[in-house]
Amino acid sequence: MSIFRLPDLGEGLEEAEIVAWHVAAGDHVVADQPLLSVETDKAVVEVPSPRSGRIKALLAEPGTVVKVGAPLVEFEEGTGEDAGAVVGELARAPEAPTVTAGEGVASAATRAAPAVRRRAAELGVDLARVVGSGPEGTITLADVEAAARGAAAPATPEPERAPELLPLRGVRRAMARTMARAHAEVVPATVVDEADVGRWRPGTDVTLRLVRAIVAGCRAEPALNARFLSEAEGRVLESRIDVGIAVDLPDGLIVPVLRDVANRTPADLRAGLDRLKRDVRARTIPLAELKGATITLSNFGTLGGRFAQLVVVPPQVAILGAGRIYEGVRVSAGAIRITRLLPLSLTFDHRAVTGGEAARFLQAAIADLELPD
Repeated sequence: MSIFRLPDLGEGLEEAEIVAWHVAAGDHVVADQPLLSVETDKAVVEVPSPRSGRIKALLAEPGTVVKVGAPLVEFEEGTGEDAGAVVGELARAPEAPTVTAGEGVASAATRAAPAVRRRAAELGVDLARVVGSGPEGTITLADVEAAARGAAAPATPEPERAPELLPLRGVRRAMARTMARAHAEVVPATVVDEADVGRWRPGTDVTLRLVRAIVAGCRAEPALNARFLSEAEGRVLESRIDVGIAVDLPDGLIVPVLRDVANRTPADLRAGLDRLKRDVRARTIPLAELKGATITLSNFGTLGGRFAQLVVVPPQVAILGAGRIYEGVRVSAGAIRITRLLPLSLTFDHRAVTGGEAARFLQAAIADLELPD
């Protein structure tokens, strides 16, 4: 009996959820042919066959969370032993598969995140009949809701059901674990202030101005661009500024990393940021691009709110949050004027950063933000 087990996915990941099988029992496969798609904490990847041969049985169902080393496929003996991909070297799908006649729900499921698939099941929507409007044909919650509205209404109302317990999967499970770890380790403190951005031109790229302000803050106070090592009770001041950019998704929060922001042009930063966001939303971002941020930016004001006590994810020691820009009053030399104000919240790990260091960082960031474009 020849058993293929879930390989090491790298980046310290220990488990994955089976999204869909691309083969069935009795199929003959060749080395490196995709066997199934799995979803890790951050991305959907394809697992290739390690060999050629005929499949005797599939050993796990879609929707199952399996650990690294768990059995996935049983091969028939004597059906070919060609070596394929090295275990652990997974090929990432270049694009979401297209559903064709006879391909069925399994292929459509590879274009929908777990939360979308669960909602489709609740509404009785067949994903194989849904055309995705997301990047590369990804099926979104809006697509599922629209498909449900287009279906015929039931003749009689369904009886009320008890609320269903929805297990945390994928991104949302990773977020829960990260937040719990941060709460257990970090000693958070927050300082807030506002920047007068009344001299900004219309159409100013707010995110890039915030990234530039972080650079100014880190230059004024390098202590905030650092890693704190709890066990060693020490900190490492980073020479390069790698900014984590919080991206809000229906499935949870993902924070890709914009590298070396102090030494890149605005055009290059914007192109890099657009690519990161596109890859995050398509769930195709490499895991390496989600690691190693030295400080984080949360531009939550695009959704609402002015100030916040944010969460510092160790080993980082600081996160800058930007609230919603609004019209407010400033008094200068006894004169009152109306201007545009940008609320700022800086949360820091008080084990590694003093209040004075945080205040100086914030004031340097504000001074940069208040410069005209």
